[in-house]
Formats: sequence, structure tokens, C-alpha cells
Amino acid sequence: MGVRPPQDDTDEPESLAFGIAALAERLDRADVSYPVDSAELVRALDDPKVPCDPAGNGLALSTALERVGKERFDSEDELLDALHPVFEKQRRSAPSGLLGRLRSLF
Repeated sequence: MGVRPPQDDTDEPESLAFGIAALAERLDRADVSYPVDSAELVRALDDPKVPCDPAGNGLALSTALERVGKERFDSEDELLDALHPVFEKQRRSAPSGLLGRLRSLF
């Protein structure tokens, strides 16, 4: 998933990725080979907080992998398919709107 950022600054990327799209970008830049287990993946990526929505709400990769309940992934597609529902659930449960963003600050 992704959302286009404001077009004021031309130095920024064309879209802001979140969920599995954000994780896929990290995987593309990392040296990860498959099959991979959860602990190895967390170490290789330094347990990033993966943004789940455009507001910046996120979830640590280690937490997302715990929620999947699977220890080994044979391919990137398998990994992303398993994590997709976890990030979607987190996105839906995150506070939204201005009031939700203010609450998340405190």
C-alpha cells in the first residue's frame, strides 16, 4: 500500500509506503536469502518499526512475526503473504483522523 505525499518538495520519494510495501522496500535493500527464519530476518533488518498507515502508526517486525506464528519462510512472497493480514489488522485498529493522531502523541 502507498500514498502520494504532498508535491511541495521534489527531493522526497514519489510515494510513502506502508505495510507490506514498506517491508518489501526494506527487504530489497537488505541481504536476505530464503529460506529464512523469523529470528534471522529480525537480525538482518535490525527489527524495524514498519509503518502500517499514512499517519505513521507502526508495528515492530518482531511483533508482526510473532502474530503470524510461523518460524520459517521459503520465499519473500510467502513472508509478505503471511504478514499482510497482520499489518492490515494493525492499520484498521490504529487511531485515525486528527483526534486519533493527537491521542497517539500522548
